[in-house]
Amino acid sequence: MPTLNINGKDMAVDADESTPILWALHDTLGMTGTKFSCGQALCGACTVHLDGAPVRSCITPISAAVGQKITTIEAVGQDKVGQAVQAAWVKHDVAQCGYCQSGQIMSATALLKGKKKPSDADIDAAMAGNLCRCGTYVRIRAAIHDAAKTLA
Repeated sequence: MPTLNINGKDMAVDADESTPILWALHDTLGMTGTKFSCGQALCGACTVHLDGAPVRSCITPISAAVGQKITTIEAVGQDKVGQAVQAAWVKHDVAQCGYCQSGQIMSATALLKGKKKPSDADIDAAMAGNLCRCGTYVRIRAAIHDAAKTLA
């Protein structure tokens, strides 16, 4: 039985190591903040951090995460970058239906941890794999710029 470090806690996961991280989170651990959508790493709704890097948990097997730190939307607000992103999301009314937002926030947080003053091009590149069917891309970009200013 593999053990994963999820949000700072070691958790035994009763699943085959080829199981995608998403299903371990949902089915085994009952953590539903990370969303399933396309199942092919095309939409970004399932984004989590693996040692700080955004990955699509719907296709990333448990075996790839053993010995690394997984951060999910449930814990992203435990540091100042995650808090700034979440506050900017609320300030700019980013969410409409909200389904994609956990993945959007995870990608935005990873961006700001790596780049303190992202340009529009940086934001577009970092967020390119995250789809929003409601089309809130302008507000997402504004929220990321706002969070960056808050962190400066």
